[in-house]
Amino acid sequence: MIIETERLILRPFLETDAADVYEYLKEPAVNCFACMKLHSLDEAKEEMKKRIGETEYYFAITLKQTGKVIGEIDAYPETGEPHADENTVRDTFSPCWMLHANYQGKGYAFEAAHAFFDYLFHQKGARRIYAYTEDYNLSSQHLCEKLGMRREGVFLEFVSFVTNPDGTPKYENTVQYAILHKEWDCQQSSVSQR
Repeated sequence: MIIETERLILRPFLETDAADVYEYLKEPAVNCFACMKLHSLDEAKEEMKKRIGETEYYFAITLKQTGKVIGEIDAYPETGEPHADENTVRDTFSPCWMLHANYQGKGYAFEAAHAFFDYLFHQKGARRIYAYTEDYNLSSQHLCEKLGMRREGVFLEFVSFVTNPDGTPKYENTVQYAILHKEWDCQQSSVSQR
């Protein structure tokens, strides 16, 4: 699957993407990506081999003009209800996006996320999309709001991705945003009528 926007192509990862991905995963910008940190180009090459089989829900964000990978976006279908059984419809998605620091602030994250949301709603049967972001990650919160997502709440000391210098867990305050398919369609209809 390939998703094309004005300036970007969202596509499955290739083995040749290792160097580009290593550039932004050698020092992840926020703690929630700490577990994805890559320590060498060889490690990045191994990671690309793992990603190659995923063609529906995990995409490299690439510049249309050059093909350079500048980030990634993914989301997998969930039930939306933690106690659901295996037969429950999986129509809820929680996207995760990451952009190389050198390409932030240029509208690429919005362009990629907007196209990805539209894909999830119209091709993957999403009913609800929600996103978590750290309370200090104001740019991610701004992106959620620009995408038309509602701020649903703040979870205090919700999760820990890293430890404090003394080895104890460093807990993050997490903000949750969401948007329903019907809200997305209404919002897109309003935009197209302007």
